Amino acid sequence: MSFLRSVAGIILVAKPLTSIAQTQRNIKRWVAPTLRELRHRAKKQGPQKPESRSGYVEWNYRSELFAFGKRLQESFQLPVLQAAFTQPSYVHQERERQRKLGIEEVDLQATDNTELAAKGAHIAKAYVEAYLQHSLPKMPSAGQQAIAAYLLSDNTLAYVALHLGTKELIFSAEYPPTTETLAQTLQAVIGALSDSSGVERAFIFVRDFVCTQLNQKDLLDLWKPSEPIKLLTEVCQQRNLGDVEPRLLGDCGKNTVLAAYHVGIYANRQLLGKGFGEDVNTATETAALDALQTLFDMHDNRQPFNFQLQVEPKNVRLA
Repeated sequence: MSFLRSVAGIILVAKPLTSIAQTQRNIKRWVAPTLRELRHRAKKQGPQKPESRSGYVEWNYRSELFAFGKRLQESFQLPVLQAAFTQPSYVHQERERQRKLGIEEVDLQATDNTELAAKGAHIAKAYVEAYLQHSLPKMPSAGQQAIAAYLLSDNTLAYVALHLGTKELIFSAEYPPTTETLAQTLQAVIGALSDSSGVERAFIFVRDFVCTQLNQKDLLDLWKPSEPIKLLTEVCQQRNLGDVEPRLLGDCGKNTVLAAYHVGIYANRQLLGKGFGEDVNTATETAALDALQTLFDMHDNRQPFNFQLQVEPKNVRLA
């Protein structure tokens, strides 16, 4: 009986050992040397150029174009959309390649996106200006133009185009595409959408993807008046608010390197803005900027932009 108990104990102890042995990773001896050799060869060869996704075997360009429109919930004509992604540099490169192959009569049916980009840039500019006029009615035209220039800049348009997935769809002589190429492609996509679904859908596209770049932006970073006191004086005269009068509200540490002055801007005994600075002039300019933010409705606590705003096509100057 004791013999059977000892055998049973040995079996119970041996089972966990067997399970542990089964969970061990069996890595062959040749794996580590092979990985070291591959890493050594890659380091010796140097960094590789990024390869386009279209270079893979399973790439289907027509399906990608179709999926691009469905992702954006827009209806594109595929030939027009393909033309929007075709850069002039790519067409020139293909023609030169055919000439080098001995093809004298080059019959290349590819159309570049020059015309579509010009049309899309015109549509985007017209809608952005109309949107800013409706959203920032108290801001002068100089401020609206500065914000519109930010929205229509190559960096902003390229950022939008890159995050819409246009990088792998662009036909261009260089890869990855440059900032200018991405911006031009987005403008061409806007033009292609206008030709495919109408200008109203292009307006909505600009509102949803370009105007939304103003979300959580400090408008003072996009447009900062160079002479705030002079501009504030002109605005107060236009709105009959009275003469601008800066007043010293407080100061501390006058004779130290940490001096601080608190200045308020008054007009007709009404406090328009206040600001701090290391000297009186700096504090006065800061107070003038604060007053301009109040008058132009540019403060951080302003009502957020309405990105569902429907701007009537008749209010957009396309001519």
